[in-house]
Amino acid sequence: MSFQEDIKHEAHSDTEKQGIPEAEVAALALPDFDDPNIDKDAAIAGVLGNVIHIVEGDFLLTLSSEDDSPYPEVRSAVANTDDPSIPCSTFRAWVLGIIWAIIIPGLNQFFFFRYPSVTVTGVVAQLLIFPIGRAWARLVPNVSIFGLELNPGPFSIKEHVLATIMASVGAGSAYATDIVAVQRVYYNQTYNFGYQWMVVMSTQLIGFSIGGIARRFLVQPPSMIWPYNLVTCALFNTLHAQTYAGVGNRGGISRERFFFYAFLCSAVWYVMPGYLFQALSYFSWVCWIAPNNIPVNQMFGYVHGMGMSLITFDWAQIAYIGSPLATPWWAEANIIAGFFFFFWFLTPLLYYTNAWDSKYMPISSRGSFDNRGKAYDVSKIINPDATFNQEAYNAYSPLFISTTFAISYGLSFASITATLTHTFLYFRKQIWVQARRSMHEQPDVHARLMARYRQVPEWWYVIIFLTMFAFGVISIEVWETKFPVQWFILALVIAFLYVIPIGMIQAITNQQVGLNVITELIIGYGLPGRPVAMMMFKTWGYITMAQALTFTSDFKLGHYMKIPPRSMFWAQVVATVIAGTVQLGVQAWMFTNIPGMCSEDQPDGFICPSTEVFGTASIIWGVIGPARQFSKGQVYYALSFFFLVGFVSPIIVYLISLKFPNNWLRYLNFPVIFSGTGLIPPASAVNYVPWAIVGFIFQYVIRRRHFSWWTKYNYVLSAALDAGVAVSAVLIFFCLQYPRNGTIGLNNIQVWWGNTVPFETADAHAKPLWTLAEGQTFGAGEEVCRNGLTQSARYAIVAASFGVLLILVLLVICVVKNRQKAADDQLEYNVEASQMHGPPTIIATEYHPGAGPTGLITGGGRIRSPDMKQLNDPSPTLPVPAYYPGESPQNHTAPAMPPRFAEHAIARKGSQDSARQVPKTAFVTGGFPRPLLAGHRLKDRLKDRPASVSSLTVPTPPHSG
Repeated sequence: MSFQEDIKHEAHSDTEKQGIPEAEVAALALPDFDDPNIDKDAAIAGVLGNVIHIVEGDFLLTLSSEDDSPYPEVRSAVANTDDPSIPCSTFRAWVLGIIWAIIIPGLNQFFFFRYPSVTVTGVVAQLLIFPIGRAWARLVPNVSIFGLELNPGPFSIKEHVLATIMASVGAGSAYATDIVAVQRVYYNQTYNFGYQWMVVMSTQLIGFSIGGIARRFLVQPPSMIWPYNLVTCALFNTLHAQTYAGVGNRGGISRERFFFYAFLCSAVWYVMPGYLFQALSYFSWVCWIAPNNIPVNQMFGYVHGMGMSLITFDWAQIAYIGSPLATPWWAEANIIAGFFFFFWFLTPLLYYTNAWDSKYMPISSRGSFDNRGKAYDVSKIINPDATFNQEAYNAYSPLFISTTFAISYGLSFASITATLTHTFLYFRKQIWVQARRSMHEQPDVHARLMARYRQVPEWWYVIIFLTMFAFGVISIEVWETKFPVQWFILALVIAFLYVIPIGMIQAITNQQVGLNVITELIIGYGLPGRPVAMMMFKTWGYITMAQALTFTSDFKLGHYMKIPPRSMFWAQVVATVIAGTVQLGVQAWMFTNIPGMCSEDQPDGFICPSTEVFGTASIIWGVIGPARQFSKGQVYYALSFFFLVGFVSPIIVYLISLKFPNNWLRYLNFPVIFSGTGLIPPASAVNYVPWAIVGFIFQYVIRRRHFSWWTKYNYVLSAALDAGVAVSAVLIFFCLQYPRNGTIGLNNIQVWWGNTVPFETADAHAKPLWTLAEGQTFGAGEEVCRNGLTQSARYAIVAASFGVLLILVLLVICVVKNRQKAADDQLEYNVEASQMHGPPTIIATEYHPGAGPTGLITGGGRIRSPDMKQLNDPSPTLPVPAYYPGESPQNHTAPAMPPRFAEHAIARKGSQDSARQVPKTAFVTGGFPRPLLAGHRLKDRLKDRPASVSSLTVPTPPHSG
């Protein structure tokens, strides 16, 4: 075999060892879409399982790699090993899971109808189960009952995961319980427990079955990382002192101690903004200076304003839309860019040009208004049987909403069409590949580890779906709901259609596109005047999809933590049935035994705020209907064009990215831009701008510059902050707010300046810019009511659109002119020894600490030792000067390690060297720490390389003619 052939043989040996043809490595390792989260070189190394080759400038670096995920986020939180002998589905895990699947949903349902309220979240369950499981392992004797061991040994991490999933899968109030409550309160329909149970089980478990069928698309692919699950995994591993990821384990305090300190600080600190000093939460300091200046309050206020004060000291406010330490920075950048444009630019533009008569309402509010600027009174437009009264509606008022609420509806319309377009353009190949690929054929270490466990047959999910489908049909046909079966089927079709596109977006961005508005729009146009049918269609169309993604997220958590799929299946099904039954029982008891339930003056605070919102929405969308809001000639007709905007936007960016594939436009994600601000209102800038600032610091700056620290502590810190706030909020509620009906501290703590100043401003009181005299109205009969926008608003929007278009054109021109320079800059890296101008041809050997480079292959094809003496023997095994970490190569020798040639000729992209120019030489090094395998750019990752590498001198051979 010739020397060149030997080199090629060595270069391809990695793939041959694993039986993977070289041509298929990239196809197996990389997702079938341009994933902004992926480190492509690390992904290929994950398939090869041993080394990673990265071209950087004129160097090709060979980095040692374990068989691990190509995603640094996953590597930092999830173990790449599994021990199948660890107990999982034990009697202890099931008892703990069932107990908390009763207690937590019951408590949450009880306080769901109260204001103020509290929610026991999944992270609280995770923390509560851990010490109880440890105590069980210590105190309960190890005896067997019917072959089941009561105490199989130490409380394992897999038992903890299974019990936590059971406790949290149904922790929140089932959405369908609101249907039952609204029917009772608003429409005087009190149906028996059988109806209630079938509706709740159908909405919950149909979502479960859809999620199970979608596993191959949303769980098995390694690109579906589900970012927030990484926080949960980090907490599990930290509590159980697991060594995972192999990154950042040396130096600094342990993860366990770091979590304890951060958790304690978070819990103690939250007492300040959460109870003692609430101004720290709503830190709108500009409004405190000018509390009665309405424009100032509208721009800087946190409650009903644009929130330009920017500051908050409350983690609950910062993490209101999700932890900024869990969401990838590029996704956060999309969200904050959408926020800046639509809410800090477009909203003030529309408001101060009086579009939709907006100046008579607060600039931001989740409420609805009549033409007097008062809260809309739906009781004035419905008959006693809850049907629509057209004459009363004409005599009273059209329905108006605030500017931010209107923009939010438009963005929801845009996100629906953008999701389908984006999915077709970017994910169609991934979906097609996954549809044909076996559940075991995944190029991912976690999928390979899970392959040893028996998968859940898809027909199990089909049986659950058919059973729950029958429950749904029975509940809407046997009882009076005015909801046709064909519309029930349409709702499920919508859920099926969107679960994979929305799930893929959520799995890579940590943001979910909501279907609530589109389902309300469809049923409102299709079956106007049927509020109960509207609620049911929305629940089966939107909540079924949301539940499917919740269950899918849990599937991925089990995938990461190596929980056997069949154990996960039964745990989720049993816990869902138990939780839903308990919630209905608690709700029935409350309506039977609490006087004045859901009335405004209920003395114990059980005023049912969520039921009121849900009931009002059923009237607005189901009784009044969207045709009186969004059809041509109606007030908000202009918002319907957002459907077109959402459809076209991804196409434009996709076409540009085809021409210029490596520019920043690849990070634009319009479904995230449109849906990321979907919680406005009631959310405001205080929930977005500080969130983005924190995300930029941790997910961009620290991740790039201090990657080892980020890898070791980032997700642990996120879990600690979330857990501290959750536990502290529960303690504050039960110790200080719930006793004595909230009167503790009424005359001291609750009324001092720090707790009153944020609520004594024009922002807190929702003051509009213009007010009407008694008896005056706005809107009716004017041009704005017929056409939606004033003339000045139209001119402003056209001017703004041209401005945005001009900016985009200039950006594209800049990309065209500078793409060559950008490509060269991205590959450039300043290494002391590399003053080379040509591309490498063959870059030699792998470096192992304690042994030096075995040889260099020059452009002329001759092998030289590091001191540039020509070697006559082309053997790759050579005695060479030894290299010791922390030192430069020395002049003494050491036994050489057999070299392994990493690559053959590689021409640097963008190089302007002529074909006749003799390229220079570099050698391949190895043994870098694994933090180098992740990060945004290799040149930044190498900043944290060992000093020994930076001091290594590479001699440059002379040109050969």
